[in-house]
Amino acid sequence: MSMTHEEPRWTEIEHLPEWDEEFYNIYTAKKFGKWVMIKTLRPEFADDPRYQNMIEQEFDVRYSLAHPNIIMINDFEEIPGIGRCIVTDDVYGDSLRKLIDERRVRPEHIEQLRHQLVGALEYIQSKHIVHPQLRPENIIFTENIGNLKLIDVGFEQRPSLSHQSMADDIYNYGKVLEEAVAASDNMDATLQHVIRRCTDPDPRKRFKDMQQVHLALENRRSRTVYIIIIAFLVVMILLLLWLKSPMAPAPVSDVHAAVNKILVK
Repeated sequence: MSMTHEEPRWTEIEHLPEWDEEFYNIYTAKKFGKWVMIKTLRPEFADDPRYQNMIEQEFDVRYSLAHPNIIMINDFEEIPGIGRCIVTDDVYGDSLRKLIDERRVRPEHIEQLRHQLVGALEYIQSKHIVHPQLRPENIIFTENIGNLKLIDVGFEQRPSLSHQSMADDIYNYGKVLEEAVAASDNMDATLQHVIRRCTDPDPRKRFKDMQQVHLALENRRSRTVYIIIIAFLVVMILLLLWLKSPMAPAPVSDVHAAVNKILVK
């Protein structure tokens, strides 16, 4: 009689110190043979009820999030030898911090910061989630595909976000973009303009929300739209002027009156 051996639930667990967060240790591991990431409270916080509640709250808040550029949470369970852990998709790769430090920021990374990161921040704000300061360390480009993933998203959801929270997101986004652009030697005028607006010392001169940032980053596309609108208005004005000129065709009612007059005669 043949015997079957059940595959171990957890294997190849490895601590990733460079990925550790303020309150958490981060690991890569295989769950039933599939690569995942796991995060658990650091030993100095693990027995404190306040931090135990924090990790539970983070799971509750983030479990329902669904965005292609935000790391997805799959489970919350006890892992032998590690403790109570949040289990997420595998996002092993290079952080933006590493790419900046090694001056390996490429044009495709800038484009992802320009589009995908802004989209992720807009999504988080729409869900009213307060998150840690946006930093290059929190932005990962996955190893095989190079997708941008935002990690350390936060653990508190509120009825609404304060103006200060949204302003901080804009400022921090500008600082992240500034570092990345400097490391890539990108001199794009639109990017430079957005960086200056986001990080202006006078908060009143900054963008009001991430939607404005998004529109500013799409400057070339927006400019095309404006040109089309202006061209349409010009055509409509010329059409109205022509209709009021002597060269305009007679109204249909006048034509009918003239025909009737001829028929009567």
